[in-house]
Parts: sequence; structure tokens; C-alpha cells
Amino acid sequence: MIQILHSIKDYFSLTKPRVVVLLQITAICSVIIHDSMEGDFGFDSIQTMVVVLIGGYLTAGGANAINMWYDRDIDPKMLRTSDRAIPSGRVEAGSALFFGILISILGVWWFYEMSNEVAAFWSAFSVLFYVLIYSIWLKRRTPQNIVIGGIAGSTPPVIGWSASSGDLFISTDSMASVLESVIEIGSLMPWFMFFLIFLWTPPHFWALALYRSEEYAEVGVPMLPNVKGPERTLLEMKVYSILLVLLSLAAPTTLEAIKIEDWSYHVLSWTILGLGLWYASTVWRIDISEEPDETGRISSAATSFFVSMLYLALMFVVLVTGSFGKFGVVIGAITATVFVTRTELKSTT
Repeated sequence: MIQILHSIKDYFSLTKPRVVVLLQITAICSVIIHDSMEGDFGFDSIQTMVVVLIGGYLTAGGANAINMWYDRDIDPKMLRTSDRAIPSGRVEAGSALFFGILISILGVWWFYEMSNEVAAFWSAFSVLFYVLIYSIWLKRRTPQNIVIGGIAGSTPPVIGWSASSGDLFISTDSMASVLESVIEIGSLMPWFMFFLIFLWTPPHFWALALYRSEEYAEVGVPMLPNVKGPERTLLEMKVYSILLVLLSLAAPTTLEAIKIEDWSYHVLSWTILGLGLWYASTVWRIDISEEPDETGRISSAATSFFVSMLYLALMFVVLVTGSFGKFGVVIGAITATVFVTRTELKSTT
């Protein structure tokens, strides 16, 4: 019995549960925003969240398991990944591949049966893009791997929104109608969340890669700091941080629950812009000439990495609370202000 439990735990670890849960939180936020904007947040919303959580975990977890199968040649050579289930011998490579494919298919089928065709399409797209485009094609060929590969990690809000939108279907009359079916899902909000995650991923990851990418270089995985140098990496991080600030200007217009003539619209605008400027400031404060500590950690880059996670979380909090109207906008603004202030005060002490 104990052996069976250990085996289940090992297979479960192939899905990268912490990463997958974080992805599904963004999808659940999308469900909440959709239903609250429609004035229909209730028990049905909880049902949709359960559907999204199960289907999203299966598809994203399956993609991660296939990724671990493909990386079985390099994972044993890196300290961070050497204890994973495949390189440590706890799970056979072929079994991991079968498991990943199986639960990915189950996840897509789950969305098709329990939700709609468009949600199923985007879940299948995320798996195929992550496995074929990122893991197999780009990861070992270009230092821009994390940029393009980030598309797969940006899809959960689109999946969540699609799942909340009723009986969406894909028109197959022409290629144009197919594209229209899967892109026009009723609002710009899910696409705002998509681009938020997409633009956030490179500077978030590169802040860590500035001082943790040596192992990747040793196994032939190109990372921007190793290929182009820290100066070029920081320059590109700054570009993405500026794009995030520009994107924040569009956020209030996508949150249809707030009217432009309302005072709450301006509160929401300044809150989201302030969060973007705050995160961008941590990127611009990174000092690549800083002396690393005994673990090789660059303090300013580590701070930006931590703030990037808090920034994304606060952005979704502000969007979720704002979708409930004026009172929610105020709650979101207060929450963001408290966390930003506390973080900055900690960094100066």
C-alpha cells in the first residue's frame, strides 16, 4: 500500500503541481471576472470553476509530464532537476510519456464534454504549443524560448473565460470563421489577461536567470544571460516592463463593469498604472555590476523576481475586485497600496 502511495506521489510530481495550480488560479480569476461582469456570479460560477480547475490541471499537468519525458537527458545533469521522478528512476520514461498524453487527452475531452468547443480548443492548443513548439522545438534552439513559450502559459484566462461563456462552438465554414470563433469570445478582458501574463513572463524569468542560468548553459539550453550577456538581458527586461506599463493603460477599458464617466474608473486606472510603474521600477533598479552573495544571488535581481510575482497577483486581485463594481475598485486599490507600501518599507530596512 505504501509503495502504491509513493508511486501515485511520483506520478503526481510529473505534473508540477505548484506551477499548475498557479496557472489555474488565473483561469479561476477569469471565471469570476466574467460572471461578475455579467451580473451572474453564483453557484453556477462555482461549478464552472471546478470544471476549469479539473480540466486545466489535467491538460497543463499532462503537458508538464511530457516535457519531463523529453528533458530526461538533461534533467539528471542539473542540480535543480536531478531528483525528479524520471532521472531518479522512480518513474520509467515511457510510463511518464503515456501518463502525460493520457491526462492531456482526458483534460481536452473534459472541457469538450463539460464546457464547450472553444474551451476545449484552447486547452488543446496550450498542450500542443507547450510540448511541440516550446519543449521540442524552441527550448534548446533560441534564447527567446521563454518568450514564445510563454504563449502556452498565458492561455488559462482565455480557457476560463471561454468555459464561462456558455455554448461556444467553432464554425468550420472557412479558416477565417474558425479563427473568428476561437478569438472573438465576447470581451477584450480575457485577451488583456493573456497579454498581461505573456509580457510579464520574460522579465519575471530573466530576473532569476541573471544569476541562475549556468546549469542550463552546461546542458545546452540557451538562456539570454548566457548567450547575449547580462546587459542585453536587462535591456530586454526593461523593454518588457515598459510594455507592461503601456498595457496597463488599456485595462480599465476592458473591465466593462466600470464606466469611463465614473470616479471608480479613474481609481482603477491609477491603481493598475501604479502597479505597472512599481514593478517596472524594480526592473530598472537591477544592478548587474552588484557583487553576488555567497550563493551567487544578485540582491536587486532577486527583489525584482519576488516583486514580479506579487505584481501579477495584485493585478489579478484588482481586476477581480474591480469586476464587482465601485466598492470592489476601492478594495482593490487599498489592497494594492498596502502590499506595495509594505514591500517597499521592507526593502529599505
